[in-house]
Amino acid sequence: MIHFRDATMHDLPAIVAIYNTTIAGRMVTADTEPVTVESRISWFKSHSPVRPLWVVEDEKGNIAGWVSIKSFYGRPAYQATTEIAIYLDPAYRGKGFGKQILEEATERCRAIGISTLLGFIFAHNEPSLRLFKHAGFEQWGLFPDVAVLDGVKRSLAILGKRITH
Repeated sequence: MIHFRDATMHDLPAIVAIYNTTIAGRMVTADTEPVTVESRISWFKSHSPVRPLWVVEDEKGNIAGWVSIKSFYGRPAYQATTEIAIYLDPAYRGKGFGKQILEEATERCRAIGISTLLGFIFAHNEPSLRLFKHAGFEQWGLFPDVAVLDGVKRSLAILGKRITH
């Protein structure tokens, strides 16, 4: 069982720690060095009730991961379209939490007036691509070889899903 709640500044160290666990694998983020809590304060503050940052807790209250919803393009016509990012603590990966989190996040986004969700996922990140496709997302775009990680060119897939019509 998982529980969503709005993130607080107190949660930022855990959010950053989870994020930093993904950097070395070169599959999830384009950051190549760990980030600091201080460097993520403005990002944290950019979230709001209509662009939420949620932490996800397990049944014991441990932070299992987090979900960020942010504006897609920043122009008024795109207000109902957002980017979703999900990050899980390593202890919770591969155990079905991602499916539960994506489903709940989708419902929460629908409730706050979001009609389209986008996921920006490295094309070589098969686990995340499977997760999103299982949830009904489709590939809407591909930016070939737009990132270079450790000298290797990587493509970025854009997956989308309409959650209201």
